[in-house]
Amino acid sequence: MPDTIRLPSFRLDDRVAMVTGSGAGIGAGIAAGLAEAGADLVLVGRTSDSLEATARRVESLGRKATIVVCDLTDRTELRRHIASLERLDILINNAGTSIPEPILEVADTSLDTMVGLNVTALFVASQAAARKMLETPDRKQRGGAIINISSQMGHVGAANRTVYCMTKHAVEGLTKAMAIELAPHRIRVNSVAPTLVDTPLARRIVDTPEKRAYFESRIPLGTLASIEDIMAATVYLASPAAAMVTGAHLLVDGGWTAQ
Repeated sequence: MPDTIRLPSFRLDDRVAMVTGSGAGIGAGIAAGLAEAGADLVLVGRTSDSLEATARRVESLGRKATIVVCDLTDRTELRRHIASLERLDILINNAGTSIPEPILEVADTSLDTMVGLNVTALFVASQAAARKMLETPDRKQRGGAIINISSQMGHVGAANRTVYCMTKHAVEGLTKAMAIELAPHRIRVNSVAPTLVDTPLARRIVDTPEKRAYFESRIPLGTLASIEDIMAATVYLASPAAAMVTGAHLLVDGGWTAQ
């Protein structure tokens, strides 16, 4: 083997990454993972208190943290915040919501909320971020990355999750289309599709031993995902190690969708 062949870097030094919904749970974990890999962070969310906690974690890892309190469904506000950044190399579209309801009982407010945050806000953030990335002088050498945190429900269906599944299938389609259009600009677009992740929010759904046993029985590896699992997948896709990966969907679902 030639001596010139080396393992590509997983480091993100001197890069700026924006993470939406980074005040807690998966978003906070992803922000910490990116910081540990060397990136500075722009933390976006609805409340300053939760973002400040994530910022302290980022800063404890020796990286800079900028807090942006923003209603992601306000297109004008979201575009303004992204346009005002000095530079942006990585966008993680993590913010999202799910309101479980039987299809015959889905309320218009639930429909509007999920489509507005899970799809429309993600599109607007991606569009604004791509524009900002194109302004970066060294973009052609370093490239850019947009990573959409999707779901295994973007690949399968589930009862009482019709709207959520619809929005996540939309995210997966958008990921492919953006990847094709932005590839000539050296901006890679991928998604991470987790199964149920063991977070405080998920524990409100899996709130009995019976429910946990049911979900784990659907996952061939026999356990819920951890935040670290999603951190690792996201850092990989953001890094130079994934330089030839775009339009891909990285399923972190323990085998759920393989069945």
